[in-house]
Amino acid sequence: MAGTSQAPLRVGLLGYGLAGRVFHAPLIAATPGLRLHAVVTRDPERRQQVRHDHPDARLVEDVDVLWRTPDALDLVVVATPNRLHVPMARAAVAAGIPVVVDKPLAASGAEARQVVDEAAAHGVPLTVFQNRRWDGDFLTARRLVEGGELGRVTRFESRFERWRPEIKPGWREKAGADEAGGALFDLGAHLVDQAVQLFGPVRSVYAEVDRRRSGAEVDDDAFVALTHTGGVRSHLWMSAVTPQLGPRLRVLGDRAGYTTYGLDPQEAALRDGGRPGTPGWGEVSPDRYGLLGVDGDLRPVPTEPGRYESFYAQVAASLRGDGPMPVDARDAVDTVTLIELAHRSSVEGAVLPVPPAPAR
Repeated sequence: MAGTSQAPLRVGLLGYGLAGRVFHAPLIAATPGLRLHAVVTRDPERRQQVRHDHPDARLVEDVDVLWRTPDALDLVVVATPNRLHVPMARAAVAAGIPVVVDKPLAASGAEARQVVDEAAAHGVPLTVFQNRRWDGDFLTARRLVEGGELGRVTRFESRFERWRPEIKPGWREKAGADEAGGALFDLGAHLVDQAVQLFGPVRSVYAEVDRRRSGAEVDDDAFVALTHTGGVRSHLWMSAVTPQLGPRLRVLGDRAGYTTYGLDPQEAALRDGGRPGTPGWGEVSPDRYGLLGVDGDLRPVPTEPGRYESFYAQVAASLRGDGPMPVDARDAVDTVTLIELAHRSSVEGAVLPVPPAPAR
């Protein structure tokens, strides 16, 4: 287990699909003090991909092998389909191995809370991969909000929109409560987390959640309105059926607004084989800078470089006793609870109050 030794911390990665291959494995490999020690996957093509991408990593077919030898790992990363997040996280906790779980932590607030409580009871570090807290546009918006350049913020608009009218095979498109599929759980987990990080707890939720594509089993088009206890209203859109994309972020205050277009470049860079530390990592070109001010008096604001690598750097530091984990797992419980309420709000056509969260 992790201790005072400065030898690289050994990481076991569960799953080598999109999340494991594109996000977790490259970021782990790029983080000083971490070593990708083992990858669990049975798929022959993915095993071959691991051999190509990370030839020094041990390939494991049965995850139970990891639980039987917990002293061989310092960290487990759960990058499986969503329905396995809870059982895999609980197994890691039971084995006493610190664990990172990809978002969303669970398919329900009750399950998420159970995992977090078990980890706390066993003294096992647990965090959730909310990488988009380190998007460059979000970091810039946060700096502007906290620096008072917008004045008193009244409304926050945030979008993850795509044009994918054809349904692709995969678990994200499968019905079933335990799958936690659909746009609201997938993209909404980022949008809700970012809104709460910027503007704090939420007192009510209203949502419109739809299935627009022919044959769709899960939601592919959703709008969520959060009213924060401080008075800010967050309007969040997530969609696979948007032929014309809106602003990525729009933050409106009583002194100025801030608007950006286009996604943070880090995901595309990772898909193309890019890695943190390479020239230009996380940067956007000046023609894509967001605009700050009021109509008639707008100026571009340089976008802070995105830094997904900060997540695992902070994980490594925390496991060595230097500070907290990068994401408080209780934040992930709140996010899942709000997503649950959004689904319910859409069914009932009502604004729903958010029950008080347990004291931290």
